[in-house]
Amino acid sequence: MSDERGALRTEGLTKAFGGVVALDGASVAFQHGRVNALIGPNGSGKTTFFNCVTGMIRADSGRTTYRGRDITRAAPHAVAHAGIGRTFQLCRVFPRMSALDNVLAAVRPSGLLGQLRGARGRAEVDRARGWLTRLGIEHLADVEARNMSWGQQKLLELAGVLMSEPETVLLDEPAGGVNPALLDRIGTLVRDLNAEGRTFVIVEHNMDLVMSISDHIVVFDRGRPIAEGPPSVIRSDERVLGAYLGV
Repeated sequence: MSDERGALRTEGLTKAFGGVVALDGASVAFQHGRVNALIGPNGSGKTTFFNCVTGMIRADSGRTTYRGRDITRAAPHAVAHAGIGRTFQLCRVFPRMSALDNVLAAVRPSGLLGQLRGARGRAEVDRARGWLTRLGIEHLADVEARNMSWGQQKLLELAGVLMSEPETVLLDEPAGGVNPALLDRIGTLVRDLNAEGRTFVIVEHNMDLVMSISDHIVVFDRGRPIAEGPPSVIRSDERVLGAYLGV
């Protein structure tokens, strides 16, 4: 069920790069406990929004709150500690580390330093293997990430995010470069994890995926939301059609 007190919210979020305004006073409230999608044409500010919310870059103005807590100026590790995990358009994995070690590197407080020192708890190893199994890549546990396909690396990155047990997961274009079989796996996993209590916010261009798994959709154009609602409403919204057609 949606819980407004637990929602990820922004108020008047603004970010400019030189003369280019990427976010233009964006005020958004994502529904807690649901699968949310953030869509819009290229250059509409979606990834910049994710970067500002997660502390990767600092907004010029505006406010971000999560579960009632102000995280506007929080560093990425503090945002993660608050319960928000994320993936990236370009996979962030350690190419010369095995799949298992990649997932273990996400565990706090040991993290990467602990891995380099060989610090491994049996419970953590079992949990990491469990996530690899759930994402269907357990057979790659000892394979270096650089020897995995792009789609497999996306699943590996997601396994690392989930290893930290975030309450809310932000996925940045999970379908990009992924074959249909893996795409179906990602869609099923998102719905299953949502049923178990995790909130999702997904930036995605694959409208079939968005419409099939989302409960709530926010549409961006030129750095701000222009429409929101369930898939049945968004499909026929003239403002959305106009944004995608450049009208």
